[in-house]
Amino acid sequence: MSPQILQPLTRAPERSSNGTGSIHYLPATRQNVLWGRLPCARDVGVLTIESGDEVTIDTISHEGVLEDQGRDPAAFFGRHGVPREFVLDDAIDLAASDFDHDPGSDGPHVVTGPIHVRGARPGDLLKMTVLEATPRVPYGIISNRHGRGALPGEYPLGVENVSVFAAVEAFEGIQVGTLPLVPGGDRVVRFPLDPFLGIMGVAVAGDVRAHSVPPGAHGGNIDINLLTVGSALYLPVQVPGALAYVGDPHFAQGDGEVALTAMEASLRVRVRFDVISQADALTQFGALGGPLAETTDFLVPTGLNADLGEAVRECVRAAINLLAARFGMDRTLAYAYLSAATDFNISQVVDRVTGVHGRIRVADFRG
Repeated sequence: MSPQILQPLTRAPERSSNGTGSIHYLPATRQNVLWGRLPCARDVGVLTIESGDEVTIDTISHEGVLEDQGRDPAAFFGRHGVPREFVLDDAIDLAASDFDHDPGSDGPHVVTGPIHVRGARPGDLLKMTVLEATPRVPYGIISNRHGRGALPGEYPLGVENVSVFAAVEAFEGIQVGTLPLVPGGDRVVRFPLDPFLGIMGVAVAGDVRAHSVPPGAHGGNIDINLLTVGSALYLPVQVPGALAYVGDPHFAQGDGEVALTAMEASLRVRVRFDVISQADALTQFGALGGPLAETTDFLVPTGLNADLGEAVRECVRAAINLLAARFGMDRTLAYAYLSAATDFNISQVVDRVTGVHGRIRVADFRG
């Protein structure tokens, strides 16, 4: 097991990546997180920044702190052979605190924020660009709980919920995740790591905090595994200051996230926050009704609906609208292009609201 542990308040960055704007550090202390709920209009930012600023943010994985795991990360991970010094202090502090978290009515996720971005107004877009995503620990958990996942009623096979420990190891010069082929066995399967945030979002309008599980126009628990370092998420601002937040850190996830969670593990991320005015947003993307992701290679429209088929249809409509706004493409021709050249992937099927995302190659429109 690698000894790198990023405890809170250690090794915070000193300068921004582009030499402009300011850089901030936001630890996941009890005062800086919400657990199971997402910010709304009545919340106040725990940090205030300018558009263009970068924030280094500690995130805490919910795996290991939840009530059905004992709400004692040191003991939970200790049963998997993890020494106390390899367990994050902020996770232990949160679990041991009197933080009001009701597993019956709240979601499981711990989110860091909200962050007030000066000048962000409803109608604008907030662009959140992931600049760094560094593992805070060398292990993670993949869970399957009764009544959840793609196969509820079939898995877990026993009466208890299942939390599978996944270690990080060096293999052929890279860091990989490992799982045994059989419980307690020596043979393992290895898979690549590609850290990303499952939750990136803005506050919802109104005075009621949103549940952390279902994603929506606010972003939230979208679980799009393309949102790795170098990628960005655009979200329609609903309240003044945007009140942005991040959480649900992953080391790896397959499209679908079928068991319920993927390789969940805490990250330290660096994110740049940029406000795009309503006028510029309409020119670049048209009228966005929900999250839009962007990578070096792809524009990534999304569809979110409790019905997977409707989520696909919403994503296709969003893709057509995007092509019309961004490239002036005729809608009938855009529909044909999408059928011939664009993959539509299932983001996840386990968050009450299912997610679909399209991958539109930007290289196809160069020149």
